[in-house]
Amino acid sequence: MKNILSNQERKLFTLFSRAIFANPFTPERREIDCQISGLPANTPKEKILEQVTDLAAEQIINLQNNGRQTITAFAKDADRELVKNLYLFHIFHQFSDILDRHILAQSSEKNRIIKFNDATDALLALKNFDFTQTESLHYFALFFQMRRAYFFIQRSLIGYSSAMMQLRAQLWHNIFTCDINRYTQGLWRRMEDFSTLLLGETGTGKSLAAAAIGRSGYIPFDQEQSCFKDNFATAFVSRNLSQYSEQLIESELFGHLKGAFTGAIKSHQGIFAMCSPHGAIFLDEIGDTTIPIQIKLLQVLQERIFSPVGSLEEKRFFGRVIAATNRPLEEMRRNGSFRNDFYFRLSSDIIKIPCLRERIAESPKELTLLIDFLLTRITGHRDKHLAKTVQRTITTKLGRDYPWNGNVRELEQCIRRVLLNNSCSGDQSSMQTTFAGLSVHQAIDKGEMNATELTAHYCSVLYQKHTTYQAVSRITGLDWRTVKRYLEMAEKNQEPI
Repeated sequence: MKNILSNQERKLFTLFSRAIFANPFTPERREIDCQISGLPANTPKEKILEQVTDLAAEQIINLQNNGRQTITAFAKDADRELVKNLYLFHIFHQFSDILDRHILAQSSEKNRIIKFNDATDALLALKNFDFTQTESLHYFALFFQMRRAYFFIQRSLIGYSSAMMQLRAQLWHNIFTCDINRYTQGLWRRMEDFSTLLLGETGTGKSLAAAAIGRSGYIPFDQEQSCFKDNFATAFVSRNLSQYSEQLIESELFGHLKGAFTGAIKSHQGIFAMCSPHGAIFLDEIGDTTIPIQIKLLQVLQERIFSPVGSLEEKRFFGRVIAATNRPLEEMRRNGSFRNDFYFRLSSDIIKIPCLRERIAESPKELTLLIDFLLTRITGHRDKHLAKTVQRTITTKLGRDYPWNGNVRELEQCIRRVLLNNSCSGDQSSMQTTFAGLSVHQAIDKGEMNATELTAHYCSVLYQKHTTYQAVSRITGLDWRTVKRYLEMAEKNQEPI
């Protein structure tokens, strides 16, 4: 006789199903975990997760003790689905530490795919719960993908600010879509059709976001070889397009045959040929490409085929495309320097990387966290006392309102200057302007900055960020000639401190 779940079991198992499919970087996942554990929201995350995983194991023991340990032991499809998800939740967390160790091991071995002998236990656990061999291999590969995505997003893109929390959640959706259950059922095979455009100022971390996506693709497991079929460490290929001349960029992208042009003394494989079916190509500074290159890239994105320079042979391109720029694409589309059709083909998902001043404005703790993180990376060990000293020096020399136009990259170099010289100086273009020896904020507070001077300062800040009169005009609603006069006034009356 087939079994059924009790109403209480069904309610609890539904929460476990929601937990395993929830985005781990959203408040929803924490709320579900709190519901399962019964612990208050202010409980440390590690303690909540420990309670939840212990409860999952306890429920599985209860099922086994009642002779209901397999998925097929249940009569209703809905009950079988809930029990299946409970088992997946349990096994995923049971082997998460092993998966994390393999991620670290493979990250240090970029030239070869290392074996994963511990996979046998995880596959056996899935088999014991009545998963088929095909299902077991699929879910084990998915477990590895989920741990990699969490690893690279969590460790590379840190921050307390709401902008960074939203960014991490958006990156997870970019990898697994907003419905990981639907992704699991087959969408994982079609992710090469979803290109991504990363936007943000220089130094915000666009390359880190791209790497998190590119190293988190679905990679099947080869049971006979006891290893995954690809090395995620090399599945991500990155190129900064601004460093190549127009004559060389086509060769770098698509490759060339020997003798295809003057200087082509041997054949060269381009990055589209190098890209793994389980990885991604990152095209940084896509806004710097010429129209002819945009047309060729558009053809590759639409047709998934390309030909090396000097060859008529068509090659198939596999993998995802991630592009990034700090250029004002809206303005470039209007003036015709960036094609609309190319933009729309790139933008299956558009992710804005927040600037550092936005992050600090939302959460003052952001600067403290980043200094500690970057200092640890620079010195090779964590030193809380040194981190406080560095922050004190930076705050004293630059002030609390320093705008960080160079973003995290500028902060990292500033930390190095403090380590070298016990001092640092900010970028002059980033420094606050003064009026009668006061900072802008002080001048406003004291009533010593009139509306004309304030508008001039506002135009100056916008011009530093967007670099054109037209962009400032569009944002402020002022005529561009008026903007120009305000900028001349700002340059004449303001001096860096």
